Amino acid sequence: MQARITKRSVDGAKPGERDQFLWDSDVRGFGVKVTPAGRRVFVLQYRQHGRVRRYTIGTYGSPWTPEQARAEAVRLLGRVGDGRDPGTEKQAEKTAETVAELCDLYLSSDGCEKKKASTLATDRGRIERHIIPLLGRKRVKDVTTGDVNRFMTDVAKGKTAATIKTGPRGLARVTGGEGTARRTVGLLGGIFTYAVEKGMRPDNPVRAVKRSRDGESDRSLSTEELARLGDALKTAESEDANPYAIAAIRLLVLTGCRKSEILTARWTDVDFEAGQLRLADSKTGPKKVPLGAPALELLAALPRIAGNEYVLPGGKDGHHLVGLPKVWRRVRDSAGLNDVRLHDLRHSFASVGAAAGMSLPLVGKLLGHRDPKTTARYAHIGADPARAAANRIAGEIALSLAGVPFGHKKKSASYRVD
Repeated sequence: MQARITKRSVDGAKPGERDQFLWDSDVRGFGVKVTPAGRRVFVLQYRQHGRVRRYTIGTYGSPWTPEQARAEAVRLLGRVGDGRDPGTEKQAEKTAETVAELCDLYLSSDGCEKKKASTLATDRGRIERHIIPLLGRKRVKDVTTGDVNRFMTDVAKGKTAATIKTGPRGLARVTGGEGTARRTVGLLGGIFTYAVEKGMRPDNPVRAVKRSRDGESDRSLSTEELARLGDALKTAESEDANPYAIAAIRLLVLTGCRKSEILTARWTDVDFEAGQLRLADSKTGPKKVPLGAPALELLAALPRIAGNEYVLPGGKDGHHLVGLPKVWRRVRDSAGLNDVRLHDLRHSFASVGAAAGMSLPLVGKLLGHRDPKTTARYAHIGADPARAAANRIAGEIALSLAGVPFGHKKKSASYRVD
């Protein structure tokens, strides 16, 4: 039966032994189904990919009046005309993954399988300790940019702070903070990019979130600060500080390596003839670190411990140096550099290179950066001639930190990295 569907026609429809249909004369495919029990349900019948599909709009009554149901049918037909299938999309909404479920899928994806074990462990920790507690129950399709902004604020304020038992004797103290919030939102952005790729939602709600840069990320030492650091290192040496810890600090500023790369370096990794540190593994995978003359001289002067393969041996037989942060705090405080982290020595190395006119791709290669954007933070330094001159002087001070006598600086400084 076909006629314009109105309140009167719907009310007057009689139930039968099986479902009865009234089809609207104005909107093709729009109708009302009357069940044997007398229930009246608005439906839309349409064809998609050669198949006839039937979509349930809603039951007659508040809020679905014939007029509202007809308008919804027209809207749905527009989606059908765009090649979309309202029925399939509705089913997907019913089974939409929660953020917690999305995180599980992300961690088991091919992209994560290619990550280093340490990076994956960090991601898992941020997911379990911050993302799931605050967003885990929300459906993936319902997360908004506002939700992500609130999430970032909550983590920064310590809402997810907790002390978690990690074993019979182990405890993990989750403190949150602004740095953790920024990095976790960065991970969340990658997770939602994965969701978009898998068709779980059309957009990434993290993309519009403004994350302020880590205030410490651009910290690098000035010429005067490098000189103070050199004095503090000499003082620590005279006070019988661990010589390998002092050497580690010098190597960090002379090579731009990460702390883990220096501490775990083995003598088999050092190629004196080629002037390289050949790392079988690093944050970005295997890499070769060119070594300047001061770094090579420092390495050559280090005594080797029988039975220990590490360049910087620890107090425990066969192990590498640990506890460097404790020695660093002592040196840092002595130099009056209370806001400087060990990782800032890496930034200082990069800043000197950029200020000396080296190309950013070259600086990035020395640091082992995969993404040029990571190195681009130093681009502004070379634009200032005064800053460039100061950083050239810092290079001379870096040679002093390596123990190179003043008269030999010129010769050592001629070492080139191709």
